[in-house]
Amino acid sequence: MVKTKRQKVTDFLINNGVIIVMFILVSYTGITNDRFLTGNNFINILMNMSARLVIALGISGCVITGGCDLSAGRMIGLAACIAGTLLQKMDYSGKFFPNLEPLNIIIALLIVLAITGAFGSITGFAVAFLHIPPFIATLAMMEIVYGIALIYTGATPLGGYTEEYTSIATGKFLGISYLIWIAIIIAALVWFLFNMTRHGKYMYAIGGNPQAAEVAGVPVKRTMVLIYMIAAMMYGLAGFMLGAKAGGASVNLGLGYEMEAIAACTIGGVSVTGGRGKVSSAIIGVAVFELLKASLQYLGVDANAQYIFIGVVIFVAISLDIRKYVAKK
Repeated sequence: MVKTKRQKVTDFLINNGVIIVMFILVSYTGITNDRFLTGNNFINILMNMSARLVIALGISGCVITGGCDLSAGRMIGLAACIAGTLLQKMDYSGKFFPNLEPLNIIIALLIVLAITGAFGSITGFAVAFLHIPPFIATLAMMEIVYGIALIYTGATPLGGYTEEYTSIATGKFLGISYLIWIAIIIAALVWFLFNMTRHGKYMYAIGGNPQAAEVAGVPVKRTMVLIYMIAAMMYGLAGFMLGAKAGGASVNLGLGYEMEAIAACTIGGVSVTGGRGKVSSAIIGVAVFELLKASLQYLGVDANAQYIFIGVVIFVAISLDIRKYVAKK
């Protein structure tokens, strides 16, 4: 059935309703508050986006294949805690390992990525080889990782980090924070992975139709393991970044970030039904969420009430994505 011009406009407004409402909200906030549309605030928003974007880019691969990853938030907390215990000053009174010299930040990061990547591989194996639904597999991994983090740290908050570690958040290159540069580099690498490699082609094929992809010779199982492993490593990197930014960490760092990341991907155009999504989708979605939170703060909305707005956005974003899928059917 050929759509009329009016129907096309109506569909566009409905399908992009969240982005349109956010644009109106940001415009209103900028008009009513002189401090909102400033360079400093823009940089702060970009810094807040940096780790969130890394998380969203990681989880987007899972979503494109028609899956999800509920363990992302707990992976972030574990990663931040591991990094924190390895990068505390020697003279810090609450040092976790009293006799351990602070490691080089690159070595500490590699350890974090190796550990989170191993957990992601286990999740991918469960999804690909044991045929456990991603929702169940990642839910189980979420609990496992949280328990390990609690045992590892004894639920003790961490702090006293070396200047070398915290400078990741405070340092700048060409006037731009290292955190923003990290996000830019990761976005570029993920774009290359999604668009210029066999892995990316396999990922989209699996998301479109896993049975047809397997018949066509796509190594479905191996690709699924890699997708969840890479995603978990990116959660590890995000935890490393957030720990440096906060100057401390606890097992609850990153709690709930996975839901926001999935919703951000969906707002930008990554379909929860699989087979569709771009790096730009994650960037747009994360930007929408960070602008929403910043706008609500400048408008004086109660911090607790902000969760309600975020929840509504998540609900609407997923609903609109399902609507587009049903319309295509």
